[in-house]
Amino acid sequence: MDETDAHLRSQIEYYRARSGEYDDWFFRRGRYDRGPEFNATWFRDVMAVSKAVDVWTPHGRVLDLAAGTGLWTEQLAARATSVTAVDASPEVLRINRDRMEASGHGSRVSYIEADLFTWAPEVLYDGIFFGFWLSHVPPKRFDSFWNTVRDWLAPGGTVFLVDSRYDPTSTARDHRLEGEDATMVSRKLEDGREFRIFKLFYRASLLRERLAGLGWSADLKETDRYFLYGTLSRI
Repeated sequence: MDETDAHLRSQIEYYRARSGEYDDWFFRRGRYDRGPEFNATWFRDVMAVSKAVDVWTPHGRVLDLAAGTGLWTEQLAARATSVTAVDASPEVLRINRDRMEASGHGSRVSYIEADLFTWAPEVLYDGIFFGFWLSHVPPKRFDSFWNTVRDWLAPGGTVFLVDSRYDPTSTARDHRLEGEDATMVSRKLEDGREFRIFKLFYRASLLRERLAGLGWSADLKETDRYFLYGTLSRI
């Protein structure tokens, strides 16, 4: 096992252990509550991304990579014919499943527990979505990851991504970002356990150029403060 594999194993362990805390980050609770002003900006940015997902119009067969607790799966399932939710953490998939059942979308979603770097689908997808996943792809695997995604798309299929911009107020009050160009961060759980994980922050313009070199046309945007998002298609 090389160093990248070791860090990826730690990353999976972190998100398994964090499953019960993850939604606190998204909903700005506890350690992630930055006060009314920052929280209001956060939720405005979330709404901007949510509207863009609707414009993307998930349809047909959709793949939700690193689906997590279902914060985006629910929106995808409301429009798509079917959604395949893949994640390495059985803990978050259980939360995801419960959320889909409560929202009435459970029948449209199937679940696969798998390492995204070793899993391969048996079908092609009309749309592939990943929320806050690209930032966790190791630099050494960036090119191969996008080549793999290309192979999973049906003809005419597109990708939608959303991820984090660099902003110290996006994370917990007891977390410290290590600089905009860092590739890893330390993350602490409520119980004090600490993990090192991959976390890369991309700028829309630079990511667009890099993806063009891999054969992707990327319409990428940035919200006022917190998120990078957009649609991609094969050139």
